[in-house]
Amino acid sequence: MATKIEPLLTVADLDACPDDNNRYELIEGELFVSRSPGIPHQRLLHNLQMELGSYLKENPVGILVPGTGLIFSDYDAVIPDLVFVRKDRWADVTSEQKIISAPDIVVEILSLGSENRRRDLSVKRQLYAKYGVKEYWIVDSENQAVLIFHLQKPTLEEIATLRGIDEITSPLLPGFHLKAGAVFDL
Repeated sequence: MATKIEPLLTVADLDACPDDNNRYELIEGELFVSRSPGIPHQRLLHNLQMELGSYLKENPVGILVPGTGLIFSDYDAVIPDLVFVRKDRWADVTSEQKIISAPDIVVEILSLGSENRRRDLSVKRQLYAKYGVKEYWIVDSENQAVLIFHLQKPTLEEIATLRGIDEITSPLLPGFHLKAGAVFDL
């Protein structure tokens, strides 16, 4: 019996998806649908966005954008929680109000559920490495940890799991220091 090959979906197909508060993402032409984030997720996002925003106000080295779509190819389009792009790369990374190339840092806040965890920890990590994202931060509320990955071609390798008083730093954000536990202060 022959295996049926499903047609790959494209970014153009995403335009036909309903505007129903779900997040529609494509990874290698496969559609992933997730619900809008809940309040705890959004509060973690707010904490991190406020800290990074404050840092960038004093150190204008780049631009931080929450919840924007990244379109890497006709078959790869995702919506991370936060992206950071250095100012000197902004014009090369954006086009027509879209991000079309690898940002410097991508942040994902893990949503509940094993499928969501697997997608962020494995599938999206591979996707971000493939397209050259330099750093990937995963905020894991279940374990009160921030996982930091650095690009070491061809993969994003975990370099730290930060908790409590451990400090989040980055060579892409000179002078930025944030205690990991502060992200989880609700």
